[in-house]
Amino acid sequence: MVVEIKIWDLLSALLVLSNMQLYVNGDPQVPCYFIFGDSLADNGNNNLLPTESKADYSPYGVDFPNGPIGRFCNGRTTFDLIAELLGFDKHIPPFANTNGYDILKGVNYASASAGIREETGKHLGICISLDGQLKNHHVTVSGIERKLGGHDSAINHLKKCLYTVGMGSNDYINNYFMPRKYLSSHHYDPEQYAEVLIKQYSLQLRALYNYGARKIVLFGLGQIGCIPKELAQNSPDGTTCVQKINSANQIFNHRLKSLVDELNTNLADARFIYIDSYGIFQDGISSPTSYGFKVTNAGCCGVGRNNGRINCLPHQIPCPNRNEYLFWDAFHPTEAANTIAARRAYSAQVASDAYPVDIRRLAQL
Repeated sequence: MVVEIKIWDLLSALLVLSNMQLYVNGDPQVPCYFIFGDSLADNGNNNLLPTESKADYSPYGVDFPNGPIGRFCNGRTTFDLIAELLGFDKHIPPFANTNGYDILKGVNYASASAGIREETGKHLGICISLDGQLKNHHVTVSGIERKLGGHDSAINHLKKCLYTVGMGSNDYINNYFMPRKYLSSHHYDPEQYAEVLIKQYSLQLRALYNYGARKIVLFGLGQIGCIPKELAQNSPDGTTCVQKINSANQIFNHRLKSLVDELNTNLADARFIYIDSYGIFQDGISSPTSYGFKVTNAGCCGVGRNNGRINCLPHQIPCPNRNEYLFWDAFHPTEAANTIAARRAYSAQVASDAYPVDIRRLAQL
């Protein structure tokens, strides 16, 4: 136990020291940062939407300075932490709350339960699909053009920015593997579905490129078959991951990594990179004590088996030892897990973490 705590303390100290170094250097490494995604990145865009997918109540945000304002976590998301590592002195605000000259530094468009496909997650209520997020970004780009005095000035600004896109999880959790609510699994086998998703994703990423984006980070899918929700519903022992889901996720990830090569080859000045979220979280599950984790198969809060049947209830008291849990609730990682993911995406710990370069290198290009 003492060794595990020391390891976690060391990781935390390294993150703080790295952040301090970045802030000492002055300006962020990129002038702006735009975030597209789902509940792993949502920081308030779903708060006012008619949906079950929102996290604007305690215990969400129990470790976040501003409390429960829409993050599906006890504290910071992976993308909050990436912003810190890039040297931003404030987290990137949600599109729902962004105005004025704030848009010049970036916007977070992420929406919980959203996917690549328009219908994904709609059984939970309204969400902003990737197509919808791109429409919102178009609004932002128009605003930047007005503030900078024209299209050319805006494009010159936008091509220096960093963009992260993390989509696809809900196209499996809240679509393909819900055959009673969605028809996708009746029409496609896993190989075909991944191909359909990547084809649509490619068009969406090309649209983002046409809005001026050049430095684009694509996050692969994590091990969805290992989240508490799936363990609670489909694992015989509550520990063994659901292989059919993980296998489908790996098919998607393989195609997504190939898409990076295709886009970099065919789009002038494009610099897409791929982050191996699957492999990063595999390490957390396979070698938990190396990262200070004691519990990898249950949420820190929630209801039912593995705390995975239902997400955290309003005002539920979460576990006190949150740094020892890989998962915060039925679906989402803790800040401790997000810290590891952000660090390895920003500065690859092993070569497979990022392809062809990591975020730190991309920001310098």
